[in-house]
Amino acid sequence: MNTYRVFEELKASLGEPAAKALVETLGGMFEELKNTVTKEDFRVLGESIDASVSRLDGAMLRLAEAQTRTETRIEELAEGQQRLFEAQTRAEERLNELAQAQTRTEERLNELAQAQTRTEERLNELAQAQTRTETEVKSLAVALERLTIRTDAVVGRTFEIQFRDRLTAYLGRFLRRGKLLANDELLDLIEPKVKEREVDDFLRADAVASGLVDGVKSYVVVEASSTGDIDDILRAQRRADVLRKAGLAAIPLVACEAISPESLAFAKLREVRVWCNGSMVEAAA
Repeated sequence: MNTYRVFEELKASLGEPAAKALVETLGGMFEELKNTVTKEDFRVLGESIDASVSRLDGAMLRLAEAQTRTETRIEELAEGQQRLFEAQTRAEERLNELAQAQTRTEERLNELAQAQTRTEERLNELAQAQTRTETEVKSLAVALERLTIRTDAVVGRTFEIQFRDRLTAYLGRFLRRGKLLANDELLDLIEPKVKEREVDDFLRADAVASGLVDGVKSYVVVEASSTGDIDDILRAQRRADVLRKAGLAAIPLVACEAISPESLAFAKLREVRVWCNGSMVEAAA
């Protein structure tokens, strides 16, 4: 047996130490066989050994191929594990980005909630201010209305006093020889002829004067107001009627600084004369 050839063949697959040990074992066996077997037996044994070596070589080759495939698979698994690690790393980075984005979103939502709270507080303040303003405006409106009423009353009273003081001058061309009378001067004449409530109403007339109107002795019953209206016209007519019921010639007159066309037309309908802003207005036929 060529032990060197066998050693060289086995060394490549088994490695030098293992191949050397195997060759030494086979060499010893071969020497023993040479001393105990025939040449034919030796030949058969050699062929058997060669076949065994061939099978061993095949097994070693398959083992090497399997080892190669295993290493390839390990490399593939390592590459897959690396890709998985990289994918996991990217996923963790993405999750971290999403967490940061979520944090920013929550911070923004918190800011918006705080801004909303401030807005609601401001709106509430504005609503309260609006309410206070409306209340103040209403108070001012009420005060203004009261002031207007008082002002109108003062103006009306001032005009009434002024007209009474200058009645004969203002009515000089309408009422000749005019004389301002105290309202109660005519009580003796009217009390027997009219009801008590009518007497009381007549005594509240703004002014009563006597004189000649178109040459006829007459009494002028005056209602004075800064602005002549329908109520003034009706009062003048009603109070002049009290004197007429007592048999006296009486003319109702409204003295004013201003009067509307509607009130002027109503005065003409009621045959009430109108003195406005310094002169007589032809309000009655």
